[in-house]
Amino acid sequence: MADSKLSGILAAARAEDRAALIGYLPAGFPTVDGGIRAIDALIQGGCDVVEVGLPHSDPVLDGAVIQTADDIALRGGVRIKDVLRTVQEAASAHPGVAVLVMTYWNPVDRYGPARFAADLAAAGGAGCILPDLPVEESQEWREAAQAHGLDTVFVVAPSSKDARLAEVTAAGSGFVYAAAVMGVTGARSAVGSLAEDLVARTRATTDLPVCVGLGVSSAEQAAQVARFADGVIVGSAFVKRILDAGDDEAAALDAVRALAGELAEGVRRR
Repeated sequence: MADSKLSGILAAARAEDRAALIGYLPAGFPTVDGGIRAIDALIQGGCDVVEVGLPHSDPVLDGAVIQTADDIALRGGVRIKDVLRTVQEAASAHPGVAVLVMTYWNPVDRYGPARFAADLAAAGGAGCILPDLPVEESQEWREAAQAHGLDTVFVVAPSSKDARLAEVTAAGSGFVYAAAVMGVTGARSAVGSLAEDLVARTRATTDLPVCVGLGVSSAEQAAQVARFADGVIVGSAFVKRILDAGDDEAAALDAVRALAGELAEGVRRR
């Protein structure tokens, strides 16, 4: 699916000789409507792609900051229909941005893969990131996604052997999500040196763009990653800005918008 919306946006960033900025926030955080406004602020600040997280009670990739946000969303009663509404609001308001869902497999499996793909496409979604779905078990989902023009993004890690990288990249589309560090998500004071090596090894197996996530929280780090990656993925740093603002939504939205602006400047600095 070389002509997918996601592929087109990443290609446009490359044509501008810069990395794409990909922002993540969970749906329903701090509320469903508040989460929609927060994702709007991400885009206003300069994100090319947004990942709408489907909050999960048993995350394996997410660190403490995103777990806190997921817990708030789940206690608020967020449902898959709210995630799809969040996607729809973002996609309709910002047609030039690709809106993805980041989710663990279990909720999709229970909802029904074909139904989820159809409903996500109907909401204007561009694809799905599925960090815990093994490639070997992904055929049903990938066929449903492809039928609806959705990309399927898989995650690779520094521990992935070269043969495994080739298997994962052959199955995915849109881009490859390269986890910069071993461990869970969370802003870090320094971006791990493992990331650059992982990107190089991944690129040896595919023509797909390779985007790096897990740890970026500043314009300087974004610029550092943008020098070797096609996209810079930021999640925990945005979530933290909202948590730090407490009940002051205007301050939270301003903080998210400002951070996105700083990061957008950073990805153009390579």
